[in-house]
Amino acid sequence: MKRTFKFLLIAICAILLSSCKTQEKILYFQDVQLNKNEPVVGSRDIRLQPKDQISIIVNSKDPQLAALFNLATSSNQVGMGGGGSGASSSKISGYTIDDKGEIDFPVLGKIKITGMTKSEVAEHVKTSLIEANLINDPVVTVEFMNLYFSALGEVNSPGKYMISKDQITLLEALSMAGDLSIYGIRDGIYVIREENGQRITYKTDIRSKNLFASPAYFLKQNDVIYVEPNKTKTKNSRVGSATGLVFSCIGVFFTVLNLVLNLTR
Repeated sequence: MKRTFKFLLIAICAILLSSCKTQEKILYFQDVQLNKNEPVVGSRDIRLQPKDQISIIVNSKDPQLAALFNLATSSNQVGMGGGGSGASSSKISGYTIDDKGEIDFPVLGKIKITGMTKSEVAEHVKTSLIEANLINDPVVTVEFMNLYFSALGEVNSPGKYMISKDQITLLEALSMAGDLSIYGIRDGIYVIREENGQRITYKTDIRSKNLFASPAYFLKQNDVIYVEPNKTKTKNSRVGSATGLVFSCIGVFFTVLNLVLNLTR
């Protein structure tokens, strides 16, 4: 009886210790101090780069005057084929930033906007229109058109996601990708970034508040997020591959055996 009780006590202790160890591997932000104000370090908006596409819309009290500074919209016919009528959808045309960091804006001509944020581009266009006495009351709206990030590995919804906000954090990106799967390593989150002809890879740990100070916390366009699988997922993959190989070999063996038996009859 004493042996049984001692065995149960050891087993319970082992389970509790294992549970604590599992929590250390899985729980997010374990060292965050609650109810304490902390400065936001490195907050930044996305800055435009060559090959980015943006839309710039100018509005005014005089719509005809404002129309001179807006690109024409293209219309796509959607609906019945064979001559039938269908709905028409409009697609906003945008500007693609060239290798020099410039766009060709109506009337104003070449404007260098690389390195600017959306709000800075809007202010620059607005100021240029007023200073050139082209329009007195412009309202300029700038939106991203082809900016995105990719999420791969142990996330629940891997894929390519559009960026529409001025800034996006790694946490927001992981949320859009359905969060990490149970097999994702919390300290094995990589952000691969290419800019100015160079590639750099950051490794982050979502269990620590140090994530907020990482250069990869605020994402840039075209960033790739990769979440590394844990040992359990890796072992399962190996077992699955080995099992498939065994069954394949068995299948080949019986196929050859059947062929031999047919030939000896």
